Amino acid sequence: MYGDAVAHINIARRVFDSQTPGLLQLGTVWLPLPHLLMIPFIFSNAMWMSGAGGSIPSMIAYVLGVVGIFRLMRGMLEDNVRTKPAAVVGSWAAAFAYGANPNLIYMQATAMTEAVYLALFVWAIVYFAEFIRSLRKNEDAGGRQPPVAHTSLVRCACCLAGAELTRYDGWFLAGVVGAAVVAIVLRRWQNRTVDERNLRQDAAKFLLGIAAVPVLWLAYNAVVYGNALEFANGPYSARAIQQRVGAPNPALHNAGVAAIYYLKSAQLNVAEGNWGRFWLAAAFVAVAIGAWKLRAQSAPMLLLWVPLVFYAFSIAYGSVPIHVHTWWPFATFNQRYGLELLPMFAVSTGVLTASVFLLGEILGTRRRHNGKLVAALLALVVVSYASVWKAEPQCLKEARRNWEIRTPLDSAVERIIVRLPRNSRFLMELGEHVGVMQQLGIPLRQVVNNENHRPWKRPSDPEGLWERALADPPRYVDFVIAFDGDAVDQRASKINLTELTEIHATGQPRARIYATGSAPNQSR
Repeated sequence: MYGDAVAHINIARRVFDSQTPGLLQLGTVWLPLPHLLMIPFIFSNAMWMSGAGGSIPSMIAYVLGVVGIFRLMRGMLEDNVRTKPAAVVGSWAAAFAYGANPNLIYMQATAMTEAVYLALFVWAIVYFAEFIRSLRKNEDAGGRQPPVAHTSLVRCACCLAGAELTRYDGWFLAGVVGAAVVAIVLRRWQNRTVDERNLRQDAAKFLLGIAAVPVLWLAYNAVVYGNALEFANGPYSARAIQQRVGAPNPALHNAGVAAIYYLKSAQLNVAEGNWGRFWLAAAFVAVAIGAWKLRAQSAPMLLLWVPLVFYAFSIAYGSVPIHVHTWWPFATFNQRYGLELLPMFAVSTGVLTASVFLLGEILGTRRRHNGKLVAALLALVVVSYASVWKAEPQCLKEARRNWEIRTPLDSAVERIIVRLPRNSRFLMELGEHVGVMQQLGIPLRQVVNNENHRPWKRPSDPEGLWERALADPPRYVDFVIAFDGDAVDQRASKINLTELTEIHATGQPRARIYATGSAPNQSR
């Protein structure tokens, strides 16, 4: 139902199913890892047409994310002798709060990038936490840097690199974690408590590893598109789309208001009504408990708040507005961004559950009473998530609205195309309507589209397939599909083509379908 999900699936499909196949079909606006992960699963036409192939990486990432939350929580609690007795119950509570979230359950069934990014985000924090613990244990023992620290740092770098290749949020996360590693190395070096040479070498490799992805992506954009920031300010960037759509941004140029909107979005992803305030209050309490009881072990908890900082500035200054249905403009838009605080809410649930369990131990209550206290806390999570299911998960609601806007026009176009000869060739600017071909199972190699050109040829490429087909459609295709205002529409009005039909849908651009020769027999 998400237009972006349809786009992700078909970007991956274009790599091998296109008039001009190859890695350049990955484009520039979206980072490439999710599309590369989808490719093996959409070779099958059935998996491509249904969209199921694009969902498989998200489903796998969902499972890995749940396991990562469990491991993060267990490591934090088991490392402290005071909290070790509650490690199991706290870990299961955190994993439950993460895996049972209704909005995440929906998103992991789609080809969107959120589930993949969250898994990489969580595991990056897991390995960073293990790196800190291994250094501290080594410091206490007065020995050399253990192999565990090196291994954890390498794995953390790999997860961060994966996150950087999935969403631009990962670039900010990598910068924060990189700064933390530098601070740790400087402190250990000054104290001379570890083998500073090995630690400095490992830190340098770590920083080079996480810096390589943004550098390579900028270089790719510079070489292929002639603009290192094409993904940020090009014609298909979030900024350009925002300017065309004109959606209001209630937090424009105000990072404080943007942070409030983002927190509200995060709340609505875990609960409706006052339950959201309960989750946020619980998160602050959990941070306080962590600082008091877990001390150094609680440091990774702070990294789980990084999305709040990133989105506060992105919303205010980066052309990515968030709308929540309870506040002006009383709509749902980009609601899924709030899911990135779910790991923080999940870990907070684990900390509170472990604290309740330990409180019972301290007070000397019987174990079954401890179980009741823990069950009562988990029941609050269940009731909160039930409120989300009852009101319909916000991410699902946004996707359904997205579908309802797009489907009348796409379905009308599909009803016409399905009557045309099966092996027909088409000229079409895929953009927002690539789902038409996907639904009908028409291979993209039968469609000359706006990605069939050489982007490094600026300002135009007269020898490119797209440009040649626009100039002389009858030579390359059988039918032309134009939507008001797109490049095909602008060219079709100047060429002698046979108009087969004109399609109207409320709130959508008009579509026209032309035959490049005499109108053919419209049957399959």
